[in-house]
Amino acid sequence: MIRVLLVDDQQLIRAGLRMLCEAAPDIEVVGEAGDGRTAVESASRLVPDVIVMDLRMPGVDGITATSRIVAARPAARVLVLTTFGDDDHLYPALQAGACGFLLKDAPPEELLHGIRQAAAGESPFSQDVLRRLVRRAVDARPETRPAVGGLTGREQEVLALVAEGLSNAEIAERMHIGVTTVKTHITALMTKTGSPNRVRLALLAHRA
Repeated sequence: MIRVLLVDDQQLIRAGLRMLCEAAPDIEVVGEAGDGRTAVESASRLVPDVIVMDLRMPGVDGITATSRIVAARPAARVLVLTTFGDDDHLYPALQAGACGFLLKDAPPEELLHGIRQAAAGESPFSQDVLRRLVRRAVDARPETRPAVGGLTGREQEVLALVAEGLSNAEIAERMHIGVTTVKTHITALMTKTGSPNRVRLALLAHRA
């Protein structure tokens, strides 16, 4: 069971998120917070698997709360869920330690999938957000062409699909293999390329 803490200053939003999460058989909402200060306290007390974090809140905002939560527990998985997908919100959230970034207009199943990804150690991003991250990084360093030699044919296929922003489940479906096999390939890719996370792996694929 994935234990989730919901953080949003709007009670109606939290109620909707709770209903959505509790309808899933593998997700349990263990707490709610309406501001960043309460979120930090609740994260410390409840130790949830995933914290679904809004960014704009009164008092302590979501970026500051994320930074404090991750500083206290580096393994914490903070999944940002916000209306604002612009760079002024995206990059500070990632720098604060968020593991993923989803927009509030995403389909409900995308949020549930994102929670599961975050709990599994992955980095869920809305498709357009991931593409923008990669595009900006590529534009910033166009001269860099890293070598990605030594990969098997399967690993090259997986790398190309990671660059498209596909999740492990989507890659498994596309390649007709198991999700566990996809995870094994991605672990091998990160090791061979020295990529610390999925975003860096996607970036490397585009730049190569």
